[in-house]
Amino acid sequence: MITIIAKLQAQPGKEAQMRSALEKMVAAVSASEPDVPRYELHTSPDDPTLFYFYEQYATDDAQTAHRSTDHMKQLGADLGDLAAARPEITRLTWIAGVAR
Repeated sequence: MITIIAKLQAQPGKEAQMRSALEKMVAAVSASEPDVPRYELHTSPDDPTLFYFYEQYATDDAQTAHRSTDHMKQLGADLGDLAAARPEITRLTWIAGVAR
């Protein structure tokens, strides 16, 4: 299992627009990427400009395929005028956990 945490920051005043673009991405992943068991959008309770994706991929191939989808390309274009910085991507390898 591959886990990605992506941190994105909106320009001040553009939080709602960024949220909308990111929610559109979640819907596209849900509809068309069956090898992505988790793709969750979160925001910071302390800073409304910060958004986080918690992503899990069944395989390396699924994660590689995700990066080349049309909806990922569209998200990149959509975020061009909304983002305050480049996304910070952290890739993790699962060791152990509890799911209830």
